[in-house]
Amino acid sequence: MTDGTNPPSHPHPESAPGSGGYGFPPGPPAQGGYGYPSSAGNYGYPPAGQQPNPYQQPDTAGDQWQPDTAGDQWQPDTAGDQWQPDTAGDQWQPTPAPAQPGFTRLAGPELPGSSQQPDWDAMADRSAAERRKKRRWMLVGGVTVLALLAGGGTFFLLGDSGDDGQPDAQPSTSTAPPETGESSPTAYTATVAGDDTLLRDSYGKTGIRLGPDLKVGPLGKRFQVVGKGNANSWAQSAEPVVDVTKSFTLTARAYNSATKGSRIIMSQGDGESFSFELGVNEVNGKQAWIFRVQTGDQGAEATTKTVAVEGLSMVKTPTLLMATYDAEKKAIALYVDGKAAGETPVPPIWQAPGPLQLGRSRHHNIWTGAWQGALHNIKVYNMAFTAEQAAGYNEGKLSPAPKPTHAWLLT
Repeated sequence: MTDGTNPPSHPHPESAPGSGGYGFPPGPPAQGGYGYPSSAGNYGYPPAGQQPNPYQQPDTAGDQWQPDTAGDQWQPDTAGDQWQPDTAGDQWQPTPAPAQPGFTRLAGPELPGSSQQPDWDAMADRSAAERRKKRRWMLVGGVTVLALLAGGGTFFLLGDSGDDGQPDAQPSTSTAPPETGESSPTAYTATVAGDDTLLRDSYGKTGIRLGPDLKVGPLGKRFQVVGKGNANSWAQSAEPVVDVTKSFTLTARAYNSATKGSRIIMSQGDGESFSFELGVNEVNGKQAWIFRVQTGDQGAEATTKTVAVEGLSMVKTPTLLMATYDAEKKAIALYVDGKAAGETPVPPIWQAPGPLQLGRSRHHNIWTGAWQGALHNIKVYNMAFTAEQAAGYNEGKLSPAPKPTHAWLLT
């Protein structure tokens, strides 16, 4: 707001006579406008014939143009690139250009009349070198990460190679990756390469030939064989595996799906009778885990010695079984999930002719006890485990761990 009076004014002073006003050179304005000086002394665009000729060659001193002494030709000036009138009259002389703010000239020799340019080739070489260095570091880093990952994966496999104390599961259709056994094979397979009906012995050289209805299948990260409980649910080796005249231990992880009858995990012999058998049998009308040996060549009941454990859950219950024969003590023992189930003295075991059997046993020249369910982690040791060793084996804490003489379907 104002008080209603006009503010004081400050009129511009009159320009001097003969001048063109403020900011214009003295003298009357040129007809063609203000700009280049004309040969007549006026300001404006130069008349025809006096415009700079782009095809004229600059002199050696620089690349800017100035009028020569005759007033009608333009010559480059050595001083700079700006124009100003000289002190003598109406000719224009270049003045040095002011320094540009924020610009730093690259180091190098001074070249008269020209600005310095960056060394683009050198800069390109440096940039390419930096890119190569970055790629090398990325490659090295990637290889290092892969190596660490590979090392971690190997550690995981080795850490999971222990088959003792691992939780069992029922038959599964999930894919089982290669496992490592106690001998740490690089890529564990359940069967011999090129023959998927022959179980591979991870410690010895005795494969086990599978019957038509005892099939290899996955069990989580493991392998197992699954039997249907019929006459074809069996497998056998080519020769005897256990020397029953000396101490031995048998182990297997079993999953029984039969609710009644005799179901044999393993035995040895294919003649008149077996030398030993480990599995399920009916005791007092109920199923029980049993370990039985034959001490006479006729297979008579009177010459059979048995250790049995009753009252346990027998059906669809993953179970670790261990049977031992101590030749010095002349006794057999049975352990279920690491716990002692019983022990009994025996005379020397009869050495029946014939190989190791899975899923069946020989009684009076007849095959019996067809297995129904799953089996894995089958091992034979040439020593008799003690009760403490049996418990440690079940918990995966047996140290030092004895080395088996034969092993199939490791976990």
